[in-house]
Amino acid sequence: MDGVILMEIRMEDDRVTRLRQSRLPFVTIGRTADPEGMSWVDIDYPGLIARCVHHLADLGHRHVALVNRSAELVAAGYGPGHRALIGFAAAVAERGLTGVDVCCGDDAAAGEACFEQLLAAHPRVTAVVTVNEAALPGIQRALAAAGLVVPRDFSVTGVAARHWAEDFRPPLTAADVPAAEVGAEAVSLLLERIAGPVMPPRHHLYSPPISLRSSTGPVPQRSPAGGPPPTG
Repeated sequence: MDGVILMEIRMEDDRVTRLRQSRLPFVTIGRTADPEGMSWVDIDYPGLIARCVHHLADLGHRHVALVNRSAELVAAGYGPGHRALIGFAAAVAERGLTGVDVCCGDDAAAGEACFEQLLAAHPRVTAVVTVNEAALPGIQRALAAAGLVVPRDFSVTGVAARHWAEDFRPPLTAADVPAAEVGAEAVSLLLERIAGPVMPPRHHLYSPPISLRSSTGPVPQRSPAGGPPPTG
C-alpha cells in the first residue's frame, strides 16, 4: 500500500495519530482540531451553516433550529457536527435569534422522529438548518404530517449533496457539497504526497455558494403551533 485517504475525521482522531507515526503518505477528507502538517480536503461547515442562518434571518425568521448528526457522532468529536454547531451558535448570536440545536440519527426514520419532537418541544421554531442530509426524507414526512407547507409555513435549508437537495420537495435551498470534486482533490493531494513526501503539505477548504431553490421563504405570520406571531 502506497498511501491512504482517511474519511469521517474526528476533532481528536487516533487514526490520524497512528498514520503520522507510520510515516505512510496519507490525506484526510475532513480535518482534526489541529491539522498542522497534514494534507486535507474539507467543507467549510461553520461558514456555510452561518450563511444559511443569515439567509433565514434575512427572511425574518427569529426562532431557528440546527438538526445535527447523531448524538453518538457528536459525542465522539465528529468534525462536521462540531463545526456546524460552532457556525450555528455564532450566527444565531450575531443576529440576535433564538436558536436550538438537536442531534438526529442518520436515516429517514430518525429524521421523522427527531422533527416531530422538535416541533412539539419548540413550537415557535419556523425554520431549520441541517447537516444531516440522510434525515431529510424523514423531516419532509414529519412536516407533511404536521400539516406544514414548505416554505409557506416552514423553511428548511442546510449543507447537503446535490441529489439530496434536489430530491427534497420542494427542492432544498442548500450549500451543495461537491462530493466528486472533494474525492478527486483528495486523490490528487495523495499522489503529491507519494511522489514528494518531503514537500510541504497542502489543503483545500471548499465553500460552495448557497443554491437558492424553493424550500425557504419569509417567516410565516403565525407560528406553526398557531400561536401569536413570532417576536425577537
